[in-house]
Amino acid sequence: MRAVAGIGLLSLIAAQSPAPPKMAVDVTAADLRATLKQAPPDGVMDQQIRVVDMGKYNVAVGVLHRAAKAKQTAIEHAQVTEVYHIIDGSGTFVTGGTMVDPKPSPAEGTTVKILVGPSTNGASIRGGQSRKVGPGDVIVIPPGVPHWFSAVESDMNYLVVRVDGDHVLPSGYVNPNLDRGGRAQP
Repeated sequence: MRAVAGIGLLSLIAAQSPAPPKMAVDVTAADLRATLKQAPPDGVMDQQIRVVDMGKYNVAVGVLHRAAKAKQTAIEHAQVTEVYHIIDGSGTFVTGGTMVDPKPSPAEGTTVKILVGPSTNGASIRGGQSRKVGPGDVIVIPPGVPHWFSAVESDMNYLVVRVDGDHVLPSGYVNPNLDRGGRAQP
């Protein structure tokens, strides 16, 4: 009887999940450029461009800028997978290991909620796997894996795709630097 009730509950939950969109959602090169224009020349900027509800999960597309002069910190996301595609610049990227001086990121009502959901920040990572990265490289970072750039040799820009199986990112989000139709503003 419990098995039948459990199956019924799962069917009900599945039936309540929104259906994936019926059309493709574009994020153009102009969208990336418009968003990157907002980056501080000597700092770090992480901006979501769009968050699309795919039914069973959300997919977010964003862009990051890291200046070589900027202080870099470590981070670990509890629920979101990230895929980085380096557009330009180079650095040393570390994943795994142990976060040094971990502290929970601010929660509700902050840009952290829009970007990555529940996360922990740290000063650096002890141990872990280091690798040099540059244009064209792609890195997949599962939830719960600490990561950081231990060195940024030249200013970096990279695309980030965030897979959100728990719907912690705000579905339907469109970066305010884009027009209402989701296109880069002239």
